[in-house]
Amino acid sequence: MENPHAEKQAILLERIIKNVEKCNELIAELNKCVKQISDANEEVDQTAQLATRYRKNVQYNLDAIGLLQPSSSSST
Repeated sequence: MENPHAEKQAILLERIIKNVEKCNELIAELNKCVKQISDANEEVDQTAQLATRYRKNVQYNLDAIGLLQPSSSSST
């Protein structure tokens, strides 16, 4: 005797498989987009690190030659 729900179960299983395949494709696309964003952020991070190092070097050199003025809390 054949299971009366077998046909419905097969249809549901087929729909689930198709949805999982679509989900996998979308996740792969999302991963690609996240990688692109991460790569772009890496360039920004490197630039920020360079700017920070430059500022620290300037501060050190000004301090070393005695030209560093005390920082004031109000800027004009």
